[in-house]
Parts: sequence; structure tokens; C-alpha cells
Amino acid sequence: MSRFAMMATMVLGLALGVAGSAQADTKQVFDFYCAQCHGEKGDGKGVNVTKDFATDPRNFTNKADMEKRSDEDIRGVIKDGGPSISKSPLMPPWGATLSAADVDGLLAYIRKMCDCKGK
Repeated sequence: MSRFAMMATMVLGLALGVAGSAQADTKQVFDFYCAQCHGEKGDGKGVNVTKDFATDPRNFTNKADMEKRSDEDIRGVIKDGGPSISKSPLMPPWGATLSAADVDGLLAYIRKMCDCKGK
């Protein structure tokens, strides 16, 4: 295998590993896809949120609020976006981008942030 082919294979492998494969670290997935709006700490204070933002992103650290959400609701929002549960269309659908394992990992990560279980 040529040096170029080996490098191309390594770059492709790294790209696939970070872009949402089942082996991707959940925190990396959260930081890449979610933290811009929901914040690195999950508090809804991401770098993309300005005073002109049409809605406040969900604060995953709000235990009382997050306990009202079922696991299926959260999975649905991650996969199908906010409108799937009559919430903001600013929450994009990630179902075509993330694997089922990534969605399940994000659900567990969010539940850890709120230290709660769903209804």
C-alpha cells in the first residue's frame, strides 16, 4: 500500500470515528452536535444562543423539568427534531446523522446531567 493510500485510510478512519460511529465518545458527540446551543454543561447557555435567539434551548441540568420528559421523547427529539414533540423547529433532527448507539449514548449523557429518570 502506498504512503498516500495509508494516510488516506487513516484520515477516513478518524473521520468516521468522530462523525457519529457507535464507538465515538459520547462527550465528543454531545460537544459537536449539542453544546453549541445546549452548552458544554447542558445548561442551555451554548455559544450559539444570543439575546435574539427565538427560544431558550432545553436546560438539561434542570432536574424537575427533565423528569417530565420520557426517554422516548428525548430520543425522538434527538432523531426527529423539536417539532416531533411540538417544540421549537430550531432543534434540528439528527436521525440521519447519528447512529442509534449515539442517540442512546446522548440520552444516557443527558440523564446524567439532570441526575434524573424520565416519566
